[in-house]
Amino acid sequence: MHILINKKYLIYKNYKAKCAIGKRGIGNKRKEGDLITPKGNYKIKFILYRKDRVKKIQSKIKKIVIKKNMGWCNDPRSKDYNKIIKLPTSYTFEKLYKKENIYDIILVLNYNMNPITKNKGSAIFIHVAKRNYKKTEGCIAIKKISLVKIIKKLNKNTHIKIGIQK
Repeated sequence: MHILINKKYLIYKNYKAKCAIGKRGIGNKRKEGDLITPKGNYKIKFILYRKDRVKKIQSKIKKIVIKKNMGWCNDPRSKDYNKIIKLPTSYTFEKLYKKENIYDIILVLNYNMNPITKNKGSAIFIHVAKRNYKKTEGCIAIKKISLVKIIKKLNKNTHIKIGIQK
């Protein structure tokens, strides 16, 4: 199964969902914070979700509940770079438990994970889009209802193709 992502849409079979991508578009990611959504072929490592906002997630992919003290390390100086961390920490991070709903459901892509290269970029997620599909810092964002619909069909062999045609 393939999910294709281009500048405007996430496409799965005959299902098309409008999406937001990084502020600097799809391309070759150069470094942490470059606002580029990395083109390439990826798999979904696991799903993070807020149990208080998403009642039941049906998926064959590993699920992890987001807790208030969870973050994602985006500091290349840390040994936990590009991994889930427990807060507080002295390194820079992205808080996963947010007031707004963009991180109610997160599909974590295996970008820069095996091996992890310091400063190559971290946390490439497919998450909930803001109301106006505001550009992201490098992630892909779609409507929550679309994310819930797609999750049911995912499995460990699902490929996410960003900026690559069939």
